[in-house]
Amino acid sequence: MSDKPENDLPGGDQDQPSKMSRRDAMRLAAAASLGMAAGSLPSLASTAAAAQQPAGAGADDHVNAKLGEVAPGQLDDYYAFVSGGQTGEIRVFGMPSMREFVRIPVFNRCSATGWGLTNESLKILTQDLLPETKAFLKKRGLTTYQNGDAHHPHVSFTNGTYDGRFIFINDKANTRVARIRTDVMKCDKIVEVPNAHDVHGMRPQKYPRTGYLFCNGEHEAPVPNDGRDLENVKAYRSIFTAIDGDTMKVAWQIIVDGNLDNVDCDYQGKYAYSTCYNSEMGTTGADMMAAERDWVTIFNIKRIEDAVKAGKGTVMNGVPVLDGRHGSPYTRYVPIANNPHGINTAPDGIHVSINGKLSPTVSVMDVRLIDPLFESDADPRSCIVAEPQLGLGPLHTAYDGKGNAFTTLFIDSQVVMWNIDKAKRAFKGEKVDPIIQKLDVHYQPGHNHTSMGETKEADGKWLMSLNKFSKDRFLNVGPLKPNNDQLIYIGDGKMTLVHDGASFAEPHDVSIVRADIIKPRGLWDRNDPMWEEARQWAKKDGVVLEKDCKVIRDGKKVRAYMTSQAPTWGLDKINVKQGDEVTIFVTNIDETENVTHGLIISTYGICMEISPQMTASVTFTADRAGVYWYYCTWFCHALHMEMRGRLLVEPQKA
Repeated sequence: MSDKPENDLPGGDQDQPSKMSRRDAMRLAAAASLGMAAGSLPSLASTAAAAQQPAGAGADDHVNAKLGEVAPGQLDDYYAFVSGGQTGEIRVFGMPSMREFVRIPVFNRCSATGWGLTNESLKILTQDLLPETKAFLKKRGLTTYQNGDAHHPHVSFTNGTYDGRFIFINDKANTRVARIRTDVMKCDKIVEVPNAHDVHGMRPQKYPRTGYLFCNGEHEAPVPNDGRDLENVKAYRSIFTAIDGDTMKVAWQIIVDGNLDNVDCDYQGKYAYSTCYNSEMGTTGADMMAAERDWVTIFNIKRIEDAVKAGKGTVMNGVPVLDGRHGSPYTRYVPIANNPHGINTAPDGIHVSINGKLSPTVSVMDVRLIDPLFESDADPRSCIVAEPQLGLGPLHTAYDGKGNAFTTLFIDSQVVMWNIDKAKRAFKGEKVDPIIQKLDVHYQPGHNHTSMGETKEADGKWLMSLNKFSKDRFLNVGPLKPNNDQLIYIGDGKMTLVHDGASFAEPHDVSIVRADIIKPRGLWDRNDPMWEEARQWAKKDGVVLEKDCKVIRDGKKVRAYMTSQAPTWGLDKINVKQGDEVTIFVTNIDETENVTHGLIISTYGICMEISPQMTASVTFTADRAGVYWYYCTWFCHALHMEMRGRLLVEPQKA
């Protein structure tokens, strides 16, 4: 676990000077361009002051709670960070409006921002790939993976609640984990996990802080996975991984029996726990459903840390790996009805719900009863304190912080609201029904989440059900249908469906965070580490990124430095020779929020976004002779169309 101070946050929590709004800046710039007198415009100071008024004059008066409506021009109460599933991105919604604000490219390629094309993004996508992966990709003519499967977005914690520093998300397809800075809503680190295969469940440590990211290698395979033991299933392994969230380096790994599905951890910093749906180590569906019970694997964090510190692990691909199979001092295996799926810790810090999937039950574990499992080898089932029968296909459970739980029923297409205390009483034999209400959702729900529900500050206002199918809920768009994110109001002690929201390419999971916790910047910090390499090149070439616009030739390599300020580029032409390796550095010197520029070089496959005070760069080979215009893609000014220049590529001499 990192010793980094708890208050070491990115620049998003710093006070920002008041800036002119984009609308005012554009009006003033347009007036100047057209020769209008400044005095003919309304007062910019009065306009800016009006824009800074708080959203909603009274408590929640901008939100119609029953309908989840947010008035035009008013702000949402929560950020919803939604996984983009097979697209490999994160989508940022406002709640309760369910408006989509922005998409953060992570494991995908993005034409709007140039993610996967710019030097800065390629460094993040490639620098922590495993050596064998780099070699594999190089044979295919690639530098990084071309796809991702983004599943579980989670925000970093301090003392059991969100601290707003980072968002983390896993790539199941290529066994990677990424970190996104919330101050700029950009990914800054991606690590490929060695030894494990197909990271599915991923959760940040809740206490004392994040700390660790706990990651499940879902699919078992031989270690090393180099072609030996192809059919020897007994040699297959699943591996549990802890990543340091501050350094994004793998801290340690644990080999387990069975496989690993979903993961969560406690509010005490002592245990993490993962579901297993394939204790049989089967390779077919029938094999994986053969046993009447599977299990939850519990990991003792301190014992593992002590063992790693003592050098007891076997180093594999640079990572200390411990054996956590049955009989290990580092793990315990709690039997659960077959094929459990989601595992979710309640805000009370005591109860953990393990969702049955192929059983109609949800098993409730009491974390206070885990110590005896390690200290005195108590009956593994002694930590189970409730097992309510809720319906068909329970997958995930969310909480309102008031003692109630909400579980998705995939087969029944319902969310069931139930009471934890009543479930415990029923488990002891008392004649009491823990089920409060069942609500139809449309259709086949997977994850669900309540507002702040994964923290000790769960507020019990909103529930979001992420449904795999939508069928007749929206206009038909052909055979490939959208998913359906449904918003449910729970603030009055019952569930009321208030909104359907179509969403593409399986939004797998979501974290719902109170808006005051997330503090994005309006402008980039010129000292940001994102473009440190650009600064180094500029220093070498004697260039000041913020003001110098020049082309420097270094043999067959050309570096073009220019600024952008609406509506002009610092260079109106760049002369190169066919075959040159060209790097273009662009620094946006606009100081007005929302005045973003984008550079595209026509028919060269080059694009990138340059937000205010940002530097971005791209490198390519000028292998096409001729005249190629570069132009601004993000509308920035009344003269946006005129913001263009020429790349002049001199042909090679015969």
